Amino acid sequence: MKLSRDGIREKTEWNDAGIALPGYDVDAAAKKAKEAPRWAHFGIGNIFRIFIGGIADGMLESKDLDTALTCVETFDYDVVDKIYRPYDNLGLSVILRETGKRDYKVLGCFGEAVRAQADDPQQWDRLKEIFASPSLQLVSFTITEKGYALTNAAGKYFPFVQADIDNGPDKVTGAMGVLTAMLLERYRHGKTPLALVSMDNCSQNGSLLRRSVLTMTEEWQKKGYVDEGFATYVADEAVIAFPWTMIDKITPRPNPDIAADLEALGVENMQPIETSRRTYIAPFINGEDPQYLVIEDRFPNGRPALEKGKGVYLGDRETVNKSERMKVTALLNPVHSAVAPLGVLLGEEYFAHMINHDPKLMKLAKMVAYTESMPMISDPGIINPKDFADELFQVRFVNEYLLDTNLRIVTDESQGLGVRFGETIKAYTARYGSAGELTAIPLGIAGWLRYMMAVDDEGNSYVLAPDPMAGEMTEALKDVVIGNPESLTDQLRPILSNEKIFFTDLYANGLGEKIEEMFREMIAGKGAVRATVYKYM
Repeated sequence: MKLSRDGIREKTEWNDAGIALPGYDVDAAAKKAKEAPRWAHFGIGNIFRIFIGGIADGMLESKDLDTALTCVETFDYDVVDKIYRPYDNLGLSVILRETGKRDYKVLGCFGEAVRAQADDPQQWDRLKEIFASPSLQLVSFTITEKGYALTNAAGKYFPFVQADIDNGPDKVTGAMGVLTAMLLERYRHGKTPLALVSMDNCSQNGSLLRRSVLTMTEEWQKKGYVDEGFATYVADEAVIAFPWTMIDKITPRPNPDIAADLEALGVENMQPIETSRRTYIAPFINGEDPQYLVIEDRFPNGRPALEKGKGVYLGDRETVNKSERMKVTALLNPVHSAVAPLGVLLGEEYFAHMINHDPKLMKLAKMVAYTESMPMISDPGIINPKDFADELFQVRFVNEYLLDTNLRIVTDESQGLGVRFGETIKAYTARYGSAGELTAIPLGIAGWLRYMMAVDDEGNSYVLAPDPMAGEMTEALKDVVIGNPESLTDQLRPILSNEKIFFTDLYANGLGEKIEEMFREMIAGKGAVRATVYKYM
Protein backbone atom coordinates (compact mmCIF):
# COMPACT_ATOMS: atom_id res chain seq x y z
CA MET A 1 0.00 0.00 0.00
CA LYS A 2 1.65 3.17 -1.23
CA LEU A 3 0.59 6.65 -0.12
CA SER A 4 0.24 7.98 -3.67
CA ARG A 5 -2.51 8.97 -6.10
CA ASP A 6 -2.25 5.57 -7.79
CA GLY A 7 -1.83 3.72 -4.50
CA ILE A 8 -5.09 4.91 -2.98
CA ARG A 9 -7.03 3.62 -5.99
CA GLU A 10 -6.53 0.14 -4.51
CA LYS A 11 -9.39 0.80 -2.09
CA THR A 12 -9.93 -2.71 -0.75
CA GLU A 13 -6.52 -2.96 0.91
CA TRP A 14 -6.87 0.42 2.62
CA ASN A 15 -10.37 -0.33 3.80
CA ASP A 16 -9.29 -3.73 5.14
CA ALA A 17 -6.53 -1.97 7.10
CA GLY A 18 -9.08 0.41 8.65
CA ILE A 19 -7.73 3.49 6.88
CA ALA A 20 -10.38 5.82 5.42
CA LEU A 21 -9.77 7.24 1.94
CA PRO A 22 -10.95 10.52 0.41
CA GLY A 23 -14.55 10.35 -0.73
CA TYR A 24 -14.00 13.21 -3.17
CA ASP A 25 -12.08 13.50 -6.43
CA VAL A 26 -8.54 14.33 -5.28
CA ASP A 27 -7.30 15.03 -8.82
CA ALA A 28 -10.19 17.37 -9.61
CA ALA A 29 -9.72 19.35 -6.38
CA ALA A 30 -5.98 19.71 -7.11
CA LYS A 31 -6.65 20.76 -10.70
CA LYS A 32 -9.00 23.50 -9.50
CA ALA A 33 -6.40 24.74 -7.03
CA LYS A 34 -3.80 25.04 -9.77
CA GLU A 35 -6.12 26.77 -12.23
CA ALA A 36 -7.91 29.07 -9.78
CA PRO A 37 -6.27 28.97 -6.33
CA ARG A 38 -8.61 29.93 -3.54
CA TRP A 39 -6.86 29.19 -0.24
CA ALA A 40 -3.07 29.27 0.14
CA HIS A 41 -1.16 28.50 3.32
CA PHE A 42 2.37 29.42 4.47
CA GLY A 43 4.11 26.99 6.82
CA ILE A 44 3.11 23.49 5.77
CA GLY A 45 4.33 21.35 8.67
CA ASN A 46 2.52 19.11 11.13
CA ILE A 47 -0.10 21.46 12.62
CA PHE A 48 -1.13 22.68 9.17
CA ARG A 49 -1.45 19.21 7.74
CA ILE A 50 -3.56 17.63 10.47
CA PHE A 51 -5.61 20.68 11.52
CA ILE A 52 -6.04 23.07 8.59
CA GLY A 53 -5.70 20.16 6.21
CA GLY A 54 -8.19 18.18 8.26
CA ILE A 55 -10.69 21.05 8.12
CA ALA A 56 -10.31 21.39 4.35
CA ASP A 57 -10.54 17.60 3.91
CA GLY A 58 -13.79 17.53 5.86
CA MET A 59 -15.20 20.41 3.80
CA LEU A 60 -14.26 18.62 0.58
CA GLU A 61 -16.01 15.51 1.87
CA SER A 62 -19.19 17.48 2.66
CA LYS A 63 -18.95 19.38 -0.65
CA ASP A 64 -18.67 22.70 1.18
CA LEU A 65 -15.35 23.17 -0.67
CA ASP A 66 -14.34 22.03 -4.14
CA THR A 67 -10.80 23.43 -4.35
CA ALA A 68 -7.72 21.93 -2.68
CA LEU A 69 -5.26 23.96 -0.64
CA THR A 70 -2.18 25.62 -2.12
CA CYS A 71 0.75 24.77 0.18
CA VAL A 72 3.66 27.23 0.43
CA GLU A 73 6.88 26.64 2.37
CA THR A 74 9.09 29.63 3.22
CA PHE A 75 11.56 28.07 5.66
CA ASP A 76 12.33 24.38 5.16
CA TYR A 77 12.27 23.32 1.52
CA ASP A 78 13.05 19.70 2.48
CA VAL A 79 9.44 19.44 3.63
CA VAL A 80 8.28 19.96 0.04
CA ASP A 81 10.92 17.73 -1.50
CA LYS A 82 10.81 14.85 0.98
CA ILE A 83 7.28 14.77 2.42
CA TYR A 84 4.94 16.33 -0.15
CA ARG A 85 6.22 15.44 -3.61
CA PRO A 86 7.25 11.79 -2.99
CA TYR A 87 3.72 11.10 -1.71
CA ASP A 88 1.84 13.02 -4.43
CA ASN A 89 0.96 15.69 -1.82
CA LEU A 90 -1.12 13.23 0.20
CA GLY A 91 -1.03 13.00 3.98
CA LEU A 92 -2.19 10.38 6.48
CA SER A 93 -3.98 11.72 9.54
CA VAL A 94 -3.79 9.70 12.78
CA ILE A 95 -6.13 10.94 15.52
CA LEU A 96 -5.06 9.64 18.94
CA ARG A 97 -7.96 9.46 21.37
CA GLU A 98 -7.48 9.36 25.13
CA THR A 99 -9.02 5.85 25.16
CA GLY A 100 -6.19 4.54 22.98
CA LYS A 101 -8.38 4.29 19.87
CA ARG A 102 -6.94 5.66 16.62
CA ASP A 103 -8.71 7.08 13.58
CA TYR A 104 -6.76 6.80 10.30
CA LYS A 105 -7.65 8.94 7.26
CA VAL A 106 -5.80 9.74 4.02
CA LEU A 107 -5.97 13.49 3.33
CA GLY A 108 -6.23 14.50 -0.33
CA CYS A 109 -6.71 18.23 0.21
CA PHE A 110 -3.15 19.39 -0.54
CA GLY A 111 -3.39 20.51 -4.16
CA GLU A 112 0.21 21.54 -4.76
CA ALA A 113 3.31 22.36 -2.75
CA VAL A 114 5.45 25.36 -3.67
CA ARG A 115 8.86 26.41 -2.35
CA ALA A 116 8.88 30.19 -1.76
CA GLN A 117 12.39 30.38 -3.12
CA ALA A 118 13.36 33.56 -4.98
CA ASP A 119 16.47 31.94 -6.49
CA ASP A 120 14.38 29.16 -8.09
CA PRO A 121 12.73 30.92 -11.06
CA GLN A 122 10.19 28.17 -11.70
CA GLN A 123 8.94 28.07 -8.12
CA TRP A 124 9.09 31.86 -7.73
CA ASP A 125 7.12 32.47 -10.90
CA ARG A 126 4.50 29.93 -9.80
CA LEU A 127 4.10 31.72 -6.47
CA LYS A 128 3.64 34.99 -8.33
CA GLU A 129 0.92 33.39 -10.47
CA ILE A 130 -0.88 32.23 -7.34
CA PHE A 131 -0.88 35.69 -5.79
CA ALA A 132 -1.80 37.42 -9.04
CA SER A 133 -4.90 35.22 -9.35
CA PRO A 134 -8.13 37.12 -8.53
CA SER A 135 -9.65 33.84 -7.29
CA LEU A 136 -7.31 33.77 -4.27
CA GLN A 137 -9.42 34.66 -1.24
CA LEU A 138 -7.22 33.97 1.76
CA VAL A 139 -3.67 33.15 2.71
CA SER A 140 -3.30 31.54 6.14
CA PHE A 141 -0.13 31.06 8.19
CA THR A 142 1.34 28.63 10.72
CA ILE A 143 4.94 29.81 10.75
CA THR A 144 5.32 30.11 14.59
CA GLU A 145 5.94 33.34 16.47
CA LYS A 146 9.46 33.70 15.12
CA GLY A 147 8.18 33.71 11.54
CA TYR A 148 6.77 37.21 12.02
CA ALA A 149 9.75 38.59 13.93
CA LEU A 150 11.82 41.24 12.17
CA THR A 151 14.00 42.35 15.10
CA ASN A 152 16.05 40.72 17.84
CA ALA A 153 15.71 41.32 21.58
CA ALA A 154 17.74 44.53 21.19
CA GLY A 155 15.28 45.88 18.63
CA LYS A 156 17.63 45.60 15.64
CA TYR A 157 16.67 43.92 12.37
CA PHE A 158 17.84 40.34 12.04
CA PRO A 159 20.58 40.11 9.37
CA PHE A 160 18.30 38.22 6.94
CA VAL A 161 15.60 40.88 7.37
CA GLN A 162 18.08 43.67 6.75
CA ALA A 163 19.25 41.82 3.64
CA ASP A 164 15.62 41.51 2.44
CA ILE A 165 15.17 45.25 2.98
CA ASP A 166 18.39 46.11 1.17
CA ASN A 167 18.03 43.65 -1.71
CA GLY A 168 14.36 44.30 -2.46
CA PRO A 169 11.37 42.15 -3.49
CA ASP A 170 13.16 39.96 -6.05
CA LYS A 171 15.80 38.58 -3.65
CA VAL A 172 13.93 37.93 -0.41
CA THR A 173 14.50 34.94 1.86
CA GLY A 174 12.37 35.57 4.98
CA ALA A 175 8.65 34.83 5.26
CA MET A 176 7.61 38.46 5.71
CA GLY A 177 9.76 39.56 2.78
CA VAL A 178 8.27 36.81 0.60
CA LEU A 179 4.72 37.74 1.57
CA THR A 180 5.24 41.45 0.95
CA ALA A 181 6.84 40.70 -2.42
CA MET A 182 3.83 38.58 -3.36
CA LEU A 183 1.42 41.34 -2.31
CA LEU A 184 3.34 43.62 -4.66
CA GLU A 185 2.68 41.12 -7.45
CA ARG A 186 -1.02 41.13 -6.61
CA TYR A 187 -1.02 44.94 -6.60
CA ARG A 188 0.56 44.99 -10.06
CA HIS A 189 -2.09 42.60 -11.41
CA GLY A 190 -5.31 44.32 -10.48
CA LYS A 191 -5.11 45.27 -6.79
CA THR A 192 -7.58 42.50 -5.89
CA PRO A 193 -8.53 42.27 -2.17
CA LEU A 194 -7.17 39.49 0.04
CA ALA A 195 -7.38 38.22 3.62
CA LEU A 196 -4.10 37.34 5.34
CA VAL A 197 -4.99 35.04 8.24
CA SER A 198 -2.38 34.27 10.89
CA MET A 199 -3.19 31.05 12.71
CA ASP A 200 -0.22 31.11 15.05
CA ASN A 201 -0.26 31.28 18.84
CA CYS A 202 0.56 34.96 19.00
CA SER A 203 -1.45 37.52 20.93
CA GLN A 204 -3.48 39.58 18.42
CA ASN A 205 -1.76 37.62 15.66
CA GLY A 206 -3.44 39.54 12.84
CA SER A 207 -2.02 42.81 14.12
CA LEU A 208 1.43 41.25 14.45
CA LEU A 209 1.32 40.04 10.85
CA ARG A 210 0.06 43.41 9.62
CA ARG A 211 2.79 45.27 11.48
CA SER A 212 5.50 43.13 9.90
CA VAL A 213 4.07 43.56 6.38
CA LEU A 214 3.71 47.34 6.82
CA THR A 215 7.27 47.56 8.15
CA MET A 216 8.69 45.74 5.14
CA THR A 217 6.58 47.95 2.85
CA GLU A 218 7.76 51.14 4.56
CA GLU A 219 11.43 50.13 4.34
CA TRP A 220 11.09 49.23 0.65
CA GLN A 221 9.32 52.51 -0.04
CA LYS A 222 12.24 54.39 1.52
CA LYS A 223 14.60 52.57 -0.85
CA GLY A 224 12.41 53.11 -3.90
CA TYR A 225 11.45 49.48 -4.45
CA VAL A 226 7.71 50.19 -4.08
CA ASP A 227 5.55 53.26 -4.68
CA GLU A 228 3.07 55.09 -2.48
CA GLY A 229 0.17 53.37 -4.23
CA PHE A 230 1.37 49.98 -3.04
CA ALA A 231 1.80 51.27 0.51
CA THR A 232 -1.78 52.57 0.42
CA TYR A 233 -3.04 49.23 -0.97
CA VAL A 234 -1.41 47.19 1.80
CA ALA A 235 -2.46 49.61 4.56
CA ASP A 236 -6.15 49.63 3.60
CA GLU A 237 -7.76 46.91 5.77
CA ALA A 238 -10.88 47.06 3.62
CA VAL A 239 -8.68 45.68 0.83
CA ILE A 240 -5.92 43.73 2.58
CA ALA A 241 -7.45 42.36 5.79
CA PHE A 242 -5.59 40.78 8.68
CA PRO A 243 -8.23 38.85 10.66
CA TRP A 244 -7.33 37.72 14.17
CA THR A 245 -7.62 34.05 15.09
CA MET A 246 -7.26 31.59 17.94
CA ILE A 247 -6.05 28.10 17.02
CA ASP A 248 -5.79 25.09 19.29
CA LYS A 249 -4.91 21.47 18.64
CA ILE A 250 -2.07 19.64 20.39
CA THR A 251 0.05 18.16 17.64
CA PRO A 252 3.12 16.22 18.82
CA ARG A 253 6.04 15.22 16.67
CA PRO A 254 5.34 12.17 14.48
CA ASN A 255 5.79 9.06 16.61
CA PRO A 256 8.04 6.29 15.17
CA ASP A 257 5.85 3.67 16.91
CA ILE A 258 2.90 4.85 14.82
CA ALA A 259 5.07 4.61 11.70
CA ALA A 260 5.85 1.00 12.61
CA ASP A 261 2.18 0.26 13.22
CA LEU A 262 1.20 1.74 9.86
CA GLU A 263 3.88 -0.29 8.11
CA ALA A 264 2.61 -3.41 9.90
CA LEU A 265 -0.80 -2.64 8.40
CA GLY A 266 0.86 -2.63 4.99
CA VAL A 267 1.50 1.08 4.31
CA GLU A 268 4.98 1.60 2.85
CA ASN A 269 7.65 4.16 3.82
CA MET A 270 6.06 5.78 6.88
CA GLN A 271 9.18 6.54 8.91
CA PRO A 272 9.70 10.12 10.16
CA ILE A 273 12.63 12.18 8.96
CA GLU A 274 14.55 15.10 10.43
CA THR A 275 15.38 17.70 7.81
CA SER A 276 18.55 19.74 7.58
CA ARG A 277 16.66 22.56 9.36
CA ARG A 278 15.64 20.25 12.23
CA THR A 279 12.03 19.85 11.18
CA TYR A 280 10.79 16.49 12.43
CA ILE A 281 8.09 15.33 10.04
CA ALA A 282 6.62 12.20 8.46
CA PRO A 283 4.19 11.17 5.71
CA PHE A 284 1.63 10.77 8.51
CA ILE A 285 0.59 13.31 11.13
CA ASN A 286 -0.55 12.37 14.64
CA GLY A 287 -2.60 14.59 16.92
CA GLU A 288 -5.44 14.77 19.40
CA ASP A 289 -9.11 14.91 18.46
CA PRO A 290 -10.24 18.17 20.17
CA GLN A 291 -9.64 21.29 18.08
CA TYR A 292 -10.68 24.93 18.08
CA LEU A 293 -10.25 27.62 15.43
CA VAL A 294 -11.91 30.97 16.11
CA ILE A 295 -11.65 33.41 13.19
CA GLU A 296 -12.56 37.07 12.86
CA ASP A 297 -14.97 37.17 9.93
CA ARG A 298 -13.23 39.76 7.71
CA PHE A 299 -12.66 38.51 4.16
CA PRO A 300 -12.78 41.33 1.57
CA ASN A 301 -12.53 38.91 -1.40
CA GLY A 302 -15.04 36.38 -0.05
CA ARG A 303 -14.20 33.09 1.63
CA PRO A 304 -14.97 29.38 1.72
CA ALA A 305 -17.72 28.23 4.10
CA LEU A 306 -15.25 27.98 6.95
CA GLU A 307 -17.99 27.70 9.55
CA LYS A 308 -18.72 24.23 8.14
CA GLY A 309 -15.26 23.01 9.24
CA LYS A 310 -14.85 20.91 12.38
CA GLY A 311 -14.13 23.08 15.42
CA VAL A 312 -14.32 26.36 13.47
CA TYR A 313 -16.08 29.39 14.92
CA LEU A 314 -16.53 32.73 13.14
CA GLY A 315 -17.07 35.93 15.11
CA ASP A 316 -15.99 39.50 15.66
CA ARG A 317 -12.57 40.68 16.81
CA GLU A 318 -13.57 40.91 20.46
CA THR A 319 -14.72 37.27 20.48
CA VAL A 320 -11.45 36.15 18.89
CA ASN A 321 -9.39 38.26 21.29
CA LYS A 322 -11.14 36.81 24.34
CA SER A 323 -10.80 33.26 22.99
CA GLU A 324 -7.13 33.79 22.25
CA ARG A 325 -6.44 35.27 25.67
CA MET A 326 -8.28 32.37 27.28
CA LYS A 327 -6.13 29.79 25.50
CA VAL A 328 -2.78 31.47 24.90
CA THR A 329 -2.41 33.74 27.93
CA ALA A 330 -4.23 31.66 30.52
CA LEU A 331 -5.12 28.02 30.10
CA LEU A 332 -3.16 25.94 27.58
CA ASN A 333 0.07 27.60 26.47
CA PRO A 334 1.07 28.99 29.89
CA VAL A 335 0.73 25.53 31.43
CA HIS A 336 2.90 24.03 28.70
CA SER A 337 5.46 26.85 29.01
CA ALA A 338 5.65 26.65 32.80
CA VAL A 339 5.82 22.88 33.20
CA ALA A 340 7.55 21.45 30.11
CA PRO A 341 11.00 23.04 30.78
CA LEU A 342 10.90 21.53 34.27
CA GLY A 343 10.05 18.19 32.67
CA VAL A 344 13.19 18.33 30.56
CA LEU A 345 15.25 19.18 33.65
CA LEU A 346 13.72 16.28 35.57
CA GLY A 347 14.41 13.78 32.80
CA GLU A 348 10.74 13.35 31.85
CA GLU A 349 10.27 12.76 28.13
CA TYR A 350 6.48 12.94 27.84
CA PHE A 351 4.28 15.73 29.20
CA ALA A 352 1.18 13.63 29.95
CA HIS A 353 3.07 10.84 31.71
CA MET A 354 4.90 13.45 33.79
CA ILE A 355 1.85 15.26 35.16
CA ASN A 356 -0.15 12.04 35.55
CA HIS A 357 2.54 10.53 37.79
CA ASP A 358 3.86 13.55 39.69
CA PRO A 359 1.18 15.24 41.85
CA LYS A 360 3.41 18.28 42.47
CA LEU A 361 3.79 18.99 38.76
CA MET A 362 0.05 18.44 38.23
CA LYS A 363 -0.56 20.92 41.04
CA LEU A 364 1.76 23.43 39.36
CA ALA A 365 -0.07 22.99 36.07
CA LYS A 366 -3.48 23.51 37.67
CA MET A 367 -2.27 26.49 39.70
CA VAL A 368 -1.02 28.22 36.55
CA ALA A 369 -4.37 27.69 34.83
CA TYR A 370 -7.15 27.76 37.42
CA THR A 371 -5.65 29.80 40.25
CA GLU A 372 -3.38 32.40 38.67
CA SER A 373 -4.36 32.87 35.01
CA MET A 374 -8.11 32.25 34.76
CA PRO A 375 -9.11 35.17 37.05
CA MET A 376 -7.48 37.59 34.59
CA ILE A 377 -9.51 36.61 31.49
CA SER A 378 -13.01 37.26 30.18
CA ASP A 379 -15.48 34.63 29.01
CA PRO A 380 -15.44 34.70 25.18
CA GLY A 381 -19.03 33.48 25.09
CA ILE A 382 -18.56 30.75 22.49
CA ILE A 383 -16.25 28.64 24.69
CA ASN A 384 -16.60 28.57 28.49
CA PRO A 385 -13.17 28.97 30.16
CA LYS A 386 -13.92 26.55 33.02
CA ASP A 387 -15.17 23.91 30.57
CA PHE A 388 -12.11 24.50 28.37
CA ALA A 389 -9.75 24.07 31.34
CA ASP A 390 -11.59 20.98 32.56
CA GLU A 391 -11.25 19.40 29.10
CA LEU A 392 -7.52 20.17 29.19
CA PHE A 393 -6.99 18.40 32.50
CA GLN A 394 -9.48 15.57 32.02
CA VAL A 395 -8.95 14.73 28.33
CA ARG A 396 -6.09 16.57 26.66
CA PHE A 397 -3.07 17.15 28.91
CA VAL A 398 -3.49 13.68 30.40
CA ASN A 399 -3.71 11.81 27.07
CA GLU A 400 -0.64 9.56 27.27
CA TYR A 401 -1.37 8.13 23.82
CA LEU A 402 -0.39 11.50 22.32
CA LEU A 403 3.22 10.99 23.47
CA ASP A 404 3.78 14.72 23.31
CA THR A 405 7.36 15.44 24.37
CA ASN A 406 8.52 18.20 26.67
CA LEU A 407 11.28 19.07 24.21
CA ARG A 408 8.75 19.71 21.46
CA ILE A 409 6.74 21.96 23.75
CA VAL A 410 9.73 24.11 24.73
CA THR A 411 10.74 24.73 21.10
CA ASP A 412 10.97 28.51 20.50
CA GLU A 413 9.61 29.17 23.99
CA SER A 414 11.46 32.49 24.26
CA GLN A 415 9.20 33.84 21.52
CA GLY A 416 6.02 33.22 23.51
CA LEU A 417 6.92 34.30 27.05
CA GLY A 418 5.41 37.75 26.73
CA VAL A 419 2.09 36.38 25.53
CA ARG A 420 1.92 33.39 27.85
CA PHE A 421 3.08 35.04 31.07
CA GLY A 422 3.54 38.77 30.50
CA GLU A 423 -0.11 39.53 29.79
CA THR A 424 -1.29 37.89 33.02
CA ILE A 425 1.46 39.57 35.03
CA LYS A 426 0.51 42.97 33.60
CA ALA A 427 -3.16 42.30 34.40
CA TYR A 428 -2.31 41.51 38.04
CA THR A 429 -0.22 44.66 38.30
CA ALA A 430 -3.00 46.77 36.82
CA ARG A 431 -5.54 45.31 39.26
CA TYR A 432 -3.49 45.03 42.44
CA GLY A 433 -0.47 47.27 41.90
CA SER A 434 1.87 44.26 41.86
CA ALA A 435 2.05 40.64 40.71
CA GLY A 436 4.24 39.69 43.66
CA GLU A 437 1.69 37.26 45.11
CA LEU A 438 2.01 34.91 42.11
CA THR A 439 3.87 31.64 42.71
CA ALA A 440 3.32 29.16 39.86
CA ILE A 441 4.01 31.57 36.98
CA PRO A 442 7.32 32.90 38.41
CA LEU A 443 8.32 29.31 39.23
CA GLY A 444 7.70 28.42 35.57
CA ILE A 445 9.81 31.35 34.39
CA ALA A 446 12.63 30.36 36.74
CA GLY A 447 12.35 26.81 35.40
CA TRP A 448 12.68 28.04 31.82
CA LEU A 449 15.80 30.03 32.70
CA ARG A 450 17.26 26.96 34.42
CA TYR A 451 16.34 24.82 31.40
CA MET A 452 18.31 27.20 29.14
CA MET A 453 21.50 26.16 30.96
CA ALA A 454 21.22 22.79 29.13
CA VAL A 455 22.15 20.73 32.21
CA ASP A 456 19.50 18.59 33.89
CA ASP A 457 18.78 18.10 37.59
CA GLU A 458 21.25 15.22 37.77
CA GLY A 459 24.05 17.20 36.14
CA ASN A 460 23.75 15.68 32.66
CA SER A 461 24.05 17.87 29.57
CA TYR A 462 21.36 17.90 26.85
CA VAL A 463 20.75 19.69 23.56
CA LEU A 464 18.32 22.60 23.79
CA ALA A 465 15.27 22.52 21.53
CA PRO A 466 15.55 25.01 18.66
CA ASP A 467 15.07 28.56 19.91
CA PRO A 468 16.22 31.85 18.35
CA MET A 469 17.42 33.09 21.76
CA ALA A 470 19.42 29.97 22.63
CA GLY A 471 22.76 31.59 21.81
CA GLU A 472 21.99 34.78 23.72
CA MET A 473 20.80 32.85 26.75
CA THR A 474 23.83 30.57 26.77
CA GLU A 475 26.07 33.62 26.71
CA ALA A 476 24.07 35.42 29.42
CA LEU A 477 24.20 32.43 31.79
CA LYS A 478 27.73 31.23 31.05
CA ASP A 479 29.14 32.38 34.42
CA VAL A 480 26.35 30.79 36.47
CA VAL A 481 27.63 27.58 38.06
CA ILE A 482 25.35 24.77 39.19
CA GLY A 483 26.31 23.90 42.75
CA ASN A 484 27.42 27.46 43.46
CA PRO A 485 24.36 29.69 44.00
CA GLU A 486 26.65 32.64 44.77
CA SER A 487 27.71 32.61 41.10
CA LEU A 488 24.35 34.18 40.34
CA THR A 489 24.81 37.92 40.67
CA ASP A 490 23.00 40.17 38.20
CA GLN A 491 22.99 37.87 35.13
CA LEU A 492 19.19 37.59 35.09
CA ARG A 493 18.41 41.30 35.37
CA PRO A 494 18.86 42.15 31.65
CA ILE A 495 16.60 39.20 30.77
CA LEU A 496 13.84 39.69 33.32
CA SER A 497 13.67 43.45 32.66
CA ASN A 498 13.57 43.03 28.87
CA GLU A 499 10.16 44.15 27.62
CA LYS A 500 10.89 42.60 24.21
CA ILE A 501 10.85 39.20 25.91
CA PHE A 502 8.16 39.55 28.60
CA PHE A 503 6.21 42.58 27.29
CA THR A 504 6.97 44.17 30.66
CA ASP A 505 9.79 44.73 33.16
CA LEU A 506 9.28 41.92 35.69
CA TYR A 507 11.07 43.92 38.40
CA ALA A 508 8.50 46.68 38.01
CA ASN A 509 5.81 44.03 38.53
CA GLY A 510 7.27 42.78 41.80
CA LEU A 511 8.52 39.48 40.36
CA GLY A 512 12.13 40.01 39.29
CA GLU A 513 13.72 39.31 42.67
CA LYS A 514 11.30 36.45 43.35
CA ILE A 515 12.29 34.70 40.12
CA GLU A 516 15.95 35.30 40.89
CA GLU A 517 15.52 33.60 44.27
CA MET A 518 13.69 30.61 42.77
CA PHE A 519 16.39 30.27 40.11
CA ARG A 520 19.10 30.51 42.78
CA GLU A 521 17.45 27.64 44.65
CA MET A 522 17.34 25.60 41.42
CA ILE A 523 21.13 25.86 40.90
CA ALA A 524 22.04 24.71 44.42
CA GLY A 525 23.20 21.30 43.12
CA LYS A 526 21.90 17.93 42.02
CA GLY A 527 18.22 17.48 42.77
CA ALA A 528 17.75 21.19 43.44
CA VAL A 529 15.19 21.70 40.66
CA ARG A 530 12.88 19.01 42.03
CA ALA A 531 13.40 20.23 45.60
CA THR A 532 12.53 23.79 44.58
CA VAL A 533 9.36 22.77 42.73
CA TYR A 534 8.25 20.59 45.65
CA LYS A 535 8.97 23.37 48.14
CA TYR A 536 6.75 25.90 46.39
CA MET A 537 4.05 23.34 45.57
